[in-house]
Amino acid sequence: MPTPTKGPRLGGGPAHERLMLRNMATSLFMHKRIVTTETKAKRLRPVAERLVSFAKRGDLAARRRVMRQITDKNIVHELFTEIAPLVADREGGYTRITKLGFRKGDNAPMA
Repeated sequence: MPTPTKGPRLGGGPAHERLMLRNMATSLFMHKRIVTTETKAKRLRPVAERLVSFAKRGDLAARRRVMRQITDKNIVHELFTEIAPLVADREGGYTRITKLGFRKGDNAPMA
């Protein structure tokens, strides 16, 4: 029996969920902010925090670990050279979720 995920499941299956989180993390680091549903934001936050923590370490093993999740080398370089130094003195809490109201079509809460 597969291990249950923490929180609501996203996408069709586990592989789809991993890909969605990977793509959202890439977009977050590329644009510095994204607009998505609250549920997706809550699932993305620990993934993004973990990647930033690896980037703060700054060694080759950490870079390779991040490259497993984010395959765009330019974004990984930006994460290690620009984002990680900004949060070097923080122990965590690099991202924040701001509630934005509800989506027009299906009334889903956005963040």
